[in-house]
Amino acid sequence: MKPKVAFICVHNSCRSQMAEAVGKILAAETFDSYSAGTETKPQINQDAVSLIKEKYNIDMNATQQSKLIAEIPTVDIVVTMGCNVDCPYLPSKHREDWGLDDPSGKGKETFENTLKLIEEKIIDLKQRIESGKIL
Repeated sequence: MKPKVAFICVHNSCRSQMAEAVGKILAAETFDSYSAGTETKPQINQDAVSLIKEKYNIDMNATQQSKLIAEIPTVDIVVTMGCNVDCPYLPSKHREDWGLDDPSGKGKETFENTLKLIEEKIIDLKQRIESGKIL
Protein backbone atom coordinates (compact mmCIF):
# COMPACT_ATOMS: atom_id res chain seq x y z
CA MET A 1 0.00 0.00 0.00
CA LYS A 2 1.26 3.47 -0.89
CA PRO A 3 2.07 5.83 1.97
CA LYS A 4 -0.27 8.76 2.57
CA VAL A 5 1.35 12.21 2.63
CA ALA A 6 -0.37 15.25 4.13
CA PHE A 7 0.73 18.74 3.15
CA ILE A 8 -0.22 20.95 6.09
CA CYS A 9 -0.43 24.68 6.71
CA VAL A 10 -2.74 26.90 8.71
CA HIS A 11 -5.38 27.90 6.14
CA ASN A 12 -5.05 25.12 3.55
CA SER A 13 -5.62 27.60 0.75
CA CYS A 14 -2.35 28.05 -1.15
CA ARG A 15 0.99 26.24 -0.61
CA SER A 16 -0.49 23.03 0.76
CA GLN A 17 -3.11 22.99 -2.01
CA MET A 18 -0.43 23.39 -4.68
CA ALA A 19 1.61 20.61 -3.04
CA GLU A 20 -1.42 18.29 -3.01
CA ALA A 21 -2.05 18.95 -6.71
CA VAL A 22 1.61 18.56 -7.70
CA GLY A 23 1.94 15.40 -5.58
CA LYS A 24 -1.00 13.88 -7.44
CA ILE A 25 0.63 14.81 -10.75
CA LEU A 26 4.31 13.98 -10.16
CA ALA A 27 4.22 11.23 -7.52
CA ALA A 28 0.85 9.44 -7.72
CA GLU A 29 2.52 6.07 -8.27
CA THR A 30 4.61 6.51 -5.09
CA PHE A 31 2.30 8.18 -2.55
CA ASP A 32 -1.23 9.49 -2.04
CA SER A 33 -1.41 13.26 -1.55
CA TYR A 34 -3.69 15.17 0.82
CA SER A 35 -3.71 18.69 2.19
CA ALA A 36 -5.35 20.26 5.23
CA GLY A 37 -5.10 23.02 7.82
CA THR A 38 -6.32 24.12 11.24
CA GLU A 39 -8.57 26.68 9.56
CA THR A 40 -10.16 26.80 6.13
CA LYS A 41 -10.84 29.48 3.57
CA PRO A 42 -14.04 29.72 1.51
CA GLN A 43 -11.99 29.01 -1.62
CA ILE A 44 -8.48 28.05 -2.67
CA ASN A 45 -6.19 30.97 -3.48
CA GLN A 46 -7.12 31.90 -7.05
CA ASP A 47 -3.54 32.79 -8.02
CA ALA A 48 -2.54 29.24 -7.08
CA VAL A 49 -5.53 27.86 -9.01
CA SER A 50 -4.56 29.86 -12.13
CA LEU A 51 -0.92 28.75 -11.99
CA ILE A 52 -1.74 25.03 -11.60
CA LYS A 53 -4.28 25.35 -14.43
CA GLU A 54 -1.73 27.09 -16.66
CA LYS A 55 1.10 24.63 -15.99
CA TYR A 56 -0.73 21.31 -15.59
CA ASN A 57 -4.22 21.94 -16.99
CA ILE A 58 -5.74 20.88 -13.64
CA ASP A 59 -8.60 22.92 -12.18
CA MET A 60 -8.09 22.85 -8.41
CA ASN A 61 -11.49 24.57 -7.97
CA ALA A 62 -13.07 21.41 -9.39
CA THR A 63 -10.81 18.79 -7.78
CA GLN A 64 -9.84 20.19 -4.36
CA GLN A 65 -11.21 22.27 -1.50
CA SER A 66 -9.90 23.80 1.71
CA LYS A 67 -10.06 21.06 4.40
CA LEU A 68 -9.54 20.75 8.14
CA ILE A 69 -7.03 18.23 9.50
CA ALA A 70 -9.90 16.14 10.90
CA GLU A 71 -11.27 15.70 7.35
CA ILE A 72 -8.32 13.74 5.93
CA PRO A 73 -7.40 10.09 6.59
CA THR A 74 -4.63 8.96 8.94
CA VAL A 75 -1.33 9.68 7.19
CA ASP A 76 2.19 8.26 7.22
CA ILE A 77 4.10 11.44 6.36
CA VAL A 78 3.37 15.03 7.37
CA VAL A 79 4.96 17.86 5.42
CA THR A 80 4.44 21.30 6.91
CA MET A 81 4.78 24.15 4.46
CA GLY A 82 6.65 26.59 6.71
CA CYS A 83 4.15 27.81 9.23
CA ASN A 84 6.67 27.84 12.09
CA VAL A 85 5.13 28.07 15.58
CA ASP A 86 1.57 28.05 14.22
CA CYS A 87 2.02 24.76 12.43
CA PRO A 88 -0.61 22.23 13.45
CA TYR A 89 0.39 18.85 14.85
CA LEU A 90 -0.68 15.66 13.12
CA PRO A 91 0.55 12.20 14.16
CA SER A 92 2.75 10.48 11.58
CA LYS A 93 5.72 8.15 11.07
CA HIS A 94 7.76 10.93 9.46
CA ARG A 95 7.51 14.72 9.64
CA GLU A 96 9.41 17.47 7.86
CA ASP A 97 9.02 21.19 7.27
CA TRP A 98 9.65 22.70 3.84
CA GLY A 99 10.00 26.27 5.09
CA LEU A 100 8.12 27.86 2.18
CA ASP A 101 6.99 31.47 2.48
CA ASP A 102 3.33 32.11 1.70
CA PRO A 103 3.18 33.71 -1.78
CA SER A 104 -0.35 35.08 -1.26
CA GLY A 105 -0.67 38.64 -2.53
CA LYS A 106 2.92 38.74 -3.83
CA GLY A 107 2.47 38.45 -7.60
CA LYS A 108 2.86 35.78 -10.27
CA GLU A 109 6.65 35.52 -10.16
CA THR A 110 6.58 34.71 -6.43
CA PHE A 111 3.89 32.06 -7.06
CA GLU A 112 5.95 30.57 -9.89
CA ASN A 113 9.04 30.41 -7.65
CA THR A 114 7.01 28.75 -4.88
CA LEU A 115 5.57 26.21 -7.33
CA LYS A 116 9.07 25.41 -8.62
CA LEU A 117 10.27 24.75 -5.06
CA ILE A 118 7.23 22.55 -4.40
CA GLU A 119 7.90 20.55 -7.58
CA GLU A 120 11.56 20.02 -6.59
CA LYS A 121 10.60 18.98 -3.06
CA ILE A 122 7.87 16.59 -4.29
CA ILE A 123 10.38 14.88 -6.59
CA ASP A 124 12.93 14.66 -3.76
CA LEU A 125 10.30 13.25 -1.36
CA LYS A 126 9.23 10.71 -3.98
CA GLN A 127 12.85 9.58 -4.48
CA ARG A 128 13.47 9.29 -0.72
CA ILE A 129 10.32 7.18 -0.28
CA GLU A 130 11.21 4.95 -3.24
CA SER A 131 14.77 4.44 -1.98
CA GLY A 132 13.57 3.54 1.53
CA LYS A 133 15.20 6.55 3.20
CA ILE A 134 11.76 7.46 4.58
CA LEU A 135 9.50 4.77 6.01
